Amino acid sequence: MSRVQCRIRALLALLPLLGGCAPVLVDRPARAVSVELIPEPEWLQVATPEDEDRIGRIGDAWTRALGEARAKGFRRAITAEGELLDPRAALPRPAPSPGPYRCRLIRLGTQAAKGRGASAFTAFKPFFCYVEAEGPLLTIVKQTGSQRPAGWLYPDSDENRLVFLGTLSFGAEQAPIAYGELHDRDMAGVVERVAPFRYRLVLPWPRANSKLDVLELIPVTE
Repeated sequence: MSRVQCRIRALLALLPLLGGCAPVLVDRPARAVSVELIPEPEWLQVATPEDEDRIGRIGDAWTRALGEARAKGFRRAITAEGELLDPRAALPRPAPSPGPYRCRLIRLGTQAAKGRGASAFTAFKPFFCYVEAEGPLLTIVKQTGSQRPAGWLYPDSDENRLVFLGTLSFGAEQAPIAYGELHDRDMAGVVERVAPFRYRLVLPWPRANSKLDVLELIPVTE
């Protein structure tokens, strides 16, 4: 008998003792899995539910406002504004530098309940507003006029925009009203940079007649 045959016989003899060679399970400790929690943007803790909803529907406001304005004969006026009225034009580094700005308001579309007689495209003359740093946040304030928006700019999970939460002051009112104090005065939108030294404050579904307000901000230079 050869050596190989002897080894095979020996192995066959051991099989009954091994109980069919059942697999041996090794108990290993479970590997720890770390989950990184992304903090909620601060503006979500400040915004009213209505304003959070308005910002969440900003894409719909762009689509409806531009669609109505184009359908009513303002296609050329929209094209002339270039990236200012392009919903996809937002660039990195949206924070405007503190200082004075020339601000120009464009209103797009009309709201059915309020828009009787209103134009689907209205561009107003420029006025002056001011961006200032207050603590870790920036503020935007319109300095003159019968209607003066003012508010704070908050970082967002979308790094190409800041979220604006503010209020509207009228006439001889000296100090801005606190956000959330008067429902009808609250304002909400986003600030984006659309070109070098050109920013915009986009206000979806404002309380005015429009579907979308776009405020152009261009720094004032000496």
